[in-house]
Amino acid sequence: MNTLNKTFALIALASSSAAFAAADFDELDIDGSGALSQQEASMGGITSATFAELDTDGNGELSKQEFDNA
Repeated sequence: MNTLNKTFALIALASSSAAFAAADFDELDIDGSGALSQQEASMGGITSATFAELDTDGNGELSKQEFDNA
């Protein structure tokens, strides 16, 4: 799936009330870095406050393990 299609899929996902619960880490990781930036996470419905709680190592991004621990 190309980046544009992923972006549209994430916008649709973020509009649902259960966006975070249904979010898939690999779909949210638009740049393929293996971690979620705050911007990528927000597209999946993760608020800034939730992001800060999940970012247990405080490096400003969510690893797959941090995401899965939610």
